[in-house]
Amino acid sequence: MNSSNRMGDIEITDPQAMRALAHPVRLAILDLLHRNGPATATELAPDVGATPSVTSWHLRHLATFGLVRDSEPGPDRRRRRWEAVARGFRFEESQDPTDEEGRSAARELSRQMFLRYADLPSRWAAEVEPGLDPAWRRQAGLAHTRVMVSAEELAAIQDEIERVLAPYVTRDPADRPADSRGVRLMRYVLPEGGGEQSEKQTGHTS
Repeated sequence: MNSSNRMGDIEITDPQAMRALAHPVRLAILDLLHRNGPATATELAPDVGATPSVTSWHLRHLATFGLVRDSEPGPDRRRRRWEAVARGFRFEESQDPTDEEGRSAARELSRQMFLRYADLPSRWAAEVEPGLDPAWRRQAGLAHTRVMVSAEELAAIQDEIERVLAPYVTRDPADRPADSRGVRLMRYVLPEGGGEQSEKQTGHTS
């Protein structure tokens, strides 16, 4: 596995695949398959805001680009079950200055992902955080750090974060502690315009 992809994500390089995924229903489908495992179109439909037939069409479209595949059949072998091909996915904007299609597709997928998760922190604060016990509340919250770095240094920071996370992402479910639960670690990396000098600013709330 490439050291820059320690989590075993599928790497999307085809602009057509990026555009195929840059759709609210398809992003929702893939998110559910990543979180909950294999499912049928009928099982997915209520949570992705589409009918089972439309959900099935989106699943077949995702399969065309190798993002989902047939899973082992469930109790009802007449119903097609789907699974995500990998634990997650990653993509990046083309480095080729002449590849406008690749850059445009990557930007659109990024935009759709920002839109999908924009309200997740506020929904968590309103719906989930009040019900957590103190031990989990103490570990939850927001960290906001601003640093002055080069592009190469930023890449090194990202790589180090993934090095720490990878063992927890890829370990066998049987090796997880009995009291483990799902935790979202949302990482926004937002380079600013210009190169103004500024001290580091950090903040944390919980």
